[in-house]
Amino acid sequence: MEYTKFMADRVKTMKGSAIREMFKRMADPEIISLAGGNPASELFPGDELSKIAGKILMTNPTLALQYGTTDGYPKMKDCARKRAEKVNSVGENDEILIMTGANQGIDLTAKAVLNKGDKVIVESPSFIGSLNAFRTYEAELVGVTVEADGMNMDELEETLKNTDGVKMIYTIPTFQNPTGCTMSLEKRKRMLEIASKYDVLILEDNPYGDLRFAGEDVPTIKSLDTEDRVVYAGSFSKILSPGMRLGYIVAPAPLAEKIEMLKQVNDVHTPMITQLMCVEFMKKYDIDKYIAKNRELYGKKCAAMVSAMEKYFPQGKVKWVVPEGGIFLWCECPTIEDITPIVDKCLEKKVAIVPGSNFATDIYAPSNMFRLNYSSATIENIEEGVRRLGEVLTEML
Repeated sequence: MEYTKFMADRVKTMKGSAIREMFKRMADPEIISLAGGNPASELFPGDELSKIAGKILMTNPTLALQYGTTDGYPKMKDCARKRAEKVNSVGENDEILIMTGANQGIDLTAKAVLNKGDKVIVESPSFIGSLNAFRTYEAELVGVTVEADGMNMDELEETLKNTDGVKMIYTIPTFQNPTGCTMSLEKRKRMLEIASKYDVLILEDNPYGDLRFAGEDVPTIKSLDTEDRVVYAGSFSKILSPGMRLGYIVAPAPLAEKIEMLKQVNDVHTPMITQLMCVEFMKKYDIDKYIAKNRELYGKKCAAMVSAMEKYFPQGKVKWVVPEGGIFLWCECPTIEDITPIVDKCLEKKVAIVPGSNFATDIYAPSNMFRLNYSSATIENIEEGVRRLGEVLTEML
């Protein structure tokens, strides 16, 4: 049976993430993955969460297993509020909504804001999950170059000046995915000025902000906002567990009301059991000490990856910037146009990386860039994986 004729126009041209497709090809246990974006599983508080879940189901199964409110369990909202207040990212006119992962918050914000043909300015490159969400609502993506200190603000203003129909700017200003770069304070302030001048929203995605292992913290864009112009997406995935699917949105009340209605249609509410587990964990344990362990480990893994790259990559053939936090490293091969043959050869050598085209507004355009992840592999596998990658780069560059 031919199903294409039954598909909505907005999904016909969608292309699956090469990252997910790569995972399907990585059933081979010999393959070392430097491709994904998973947190380090050795950090998961499995024992603690197991005891917490057991106690909840023993003492209050009705609350854990019954329907909840769409905006989130009140105590879970308090937890999210405290995380957002820690970075001064809740305004007096804002509401907090608990999401089934921050990705849902980004998707529902896009759904609440975008009409077919509206334009969204995105960092080039940017996170494929968000790009696909915007594509789903038939928005036009307009890329603005990411530099070592964040989005190019002159290019952003020029783009807004010459582009009609822009509704929103989407940014991951801290330890950006995929580049790992952090937007400077000066650029954050200027982005707000430009957004105000051209009257567009800013959607600030901050899943990695807690994972700084070097340098100084930079205020969130939301914390600098005086016009209720910024919607802020936060996550518990990178600091507690991605499988619990807990995130949140901080948005001005009129917009939050619409997002809540859309969530009601989407999944009614975020699962109560995971909300209760998070609340109990945050009450019983010091989350900041737990985050400190994440930072320490990721700092060591990042240093191991950079050291291996300096050791095994062909000299002068690959460029990169060392991140101050997060879980990604971005590489460019200036002497070639398309990284695809290298990605394929890497799989033959039993190491996986992600081609830069996955993070572009035009996923079909060739890219000479690739993303590496250092959070999920062991330090030993990071060394060996980069060694294999270095062999391929030396051979093909």
